[in-house]
Amino acid sequence: MIEALGAGPVEMFASSGGAVTALALIAACPGDVTTLVAHEPPLIPVLPDARAAERARAGVRDAYEDRGWGAGMAAFIRMTSWEGEFTGDYFAQPAPDPATFGIPAEDDGSRDDPLLSDRSWAVSDYRPDAEALAATPTRVVIAVGEETGDAFTARTAVATAELLGQTATVFPSNHGGFLDGEFGHAGQPEAFAHKLREILDAAARRSSS
Repeated sequence: MIEALGAGPVEMFASSGGAVTALALIAACPGDVTTLVAHEPPLIPVLPDARAAERARAGVRDAYEDRGWGAGMAAFIRMTSWEGEFTGDYFAQPAPDPATFGIPAEDDGSRDDPLLSDRSWAVSDYRPDAEALAATPTRVVIAVGEETGDAFTARTAVATAELLGQTATVFPSNHGGFLDGEFGHAGQPEAFAHKLREILDAAARRSSS
């Protein structure tokens, strides 16, 4: 799209699965992006407990396939909010009750949600090509929310940054920090936008000097 529109090179912000896609983009098309801010990419292969994280992810898929969207989403929320590595304590827990999260438990029979099925695994299974990213002219900034703590996407962000030889840049709020309350758990969109602009402006000054 960047090439078709004649819009490149561009500055890019991408979050979660979009951040994974953006990392793949600049590895393949390094001239299309000047600066990439990749916010909390959920990359399982970079984790020290990757096998356990894969098992936790499979548990989300299984809950969805067995009991429907509510059960799957409850399992997804528990997985992504778990602090630290996925240990025996995580797997010893009983299945979470969707009502705990205000989610309906009724199974409508549908199984077309890509987030909760294994159709999304190609995203979380992606491993960034550190050599390709180091060779690209794109400035890559891996970002992590200050409120995400030691939960799944904070750990993947920190580990991805380390893989690329950097320290994750702290942004305001949480995994959805750029969203307001209209979309559920409210972030801090104004503070988030200010931090993003600060980074992009600094990158632009550096490239022009």
